[in-house]
Amino acid sequence: MTAKKILITGASRGIGHAICRRLAASGATVTACGSSHGGELEGLVGELRGLGGKAYALLGDLSDPAVPPRLVKEAAEAMGGIDAVVSNAGITRPALLADLAVPDWDLLFSVNVRAPWLLAAAAYPWLKRERGSFVSVASMSGLQPYSGMGAYSPSKAAAIMLVRQLAQEWAKDGVRVNCVSPGLVRTPLTQAVYDSPEAKSAREALIPLNRVAEADADMAGIVAFLLSREAGYITGQNILVDGGLLDSIQTHIVGRPRSGSGG
Repeated sequence: MTAKKILITGASRGIGHAICRRLAASGATVTACGSSHGGELEGLVGELRGLGGKAYALLGDLSDPAVPPRLVKEAAEAMGGIDAVVSNAGITRPALLADLAVPDWDLLFSVNVRAPWLLAAAAYPWLKRERGSFVSVASMSGLQPYSGMGAYSPSKAAAIMLVRQLAQEWAKDGVRVNCVSPGLVRTPLTQAVYDSPEAKSAREALIPLNRVAEADADMAGIVAFLLSREAGYITGQNILVDGGLLDSIQTHIVGRPRSGSGG
């Protein structure tokens, strides 16, 4: 583990929670940020401290443009600096695009795109000084449209491009910027789906690796790797972590052969 002072948003549950645990276990000092679930966030910090790590909690609504720079400022003060940021927070508002309300479009872009940009911009002086790293968590929905999910896919596609552009602009400073795009992941938000054996089996059958990802086992380690010295020559990349799901679309077309040379 190279980064030692890390700010993480969307930390109270799911993937963000798992990332905090993995990084703290690697010896990092963590500032865990959330916009809600304050009790769970404090519980996470207490857990990390109980494991012997240093951890802090900050709350703030990322749809407010004043919040990302405040989180960076307070995290840097608490930890004595910042050498990595993990922008994990994201939201959804299901709707057909023809029916989508303008405030919902704006809200998704403010949290899923503008907030990572503002976090990055505020943290840039620290990251430049430390030759640090920025990792954004997007989604496979940023690579393929997710019909009925309103602005979610457009916002995640924009988040991926944001990472690529930041990587180019900051490469001269030795600051690496990368992205992780999860596929289907079991989290508290999706747990109700997997409580149904039929729904769980149907989803697993779609995935070439034949299982749904776990936040701890399958997601947190990818982020830890991207922040590590071993990934020191990787920047501007989006790592799709979906068990092969998106590339398997042609195998789901009825009548297509599953082996041989037919097309």
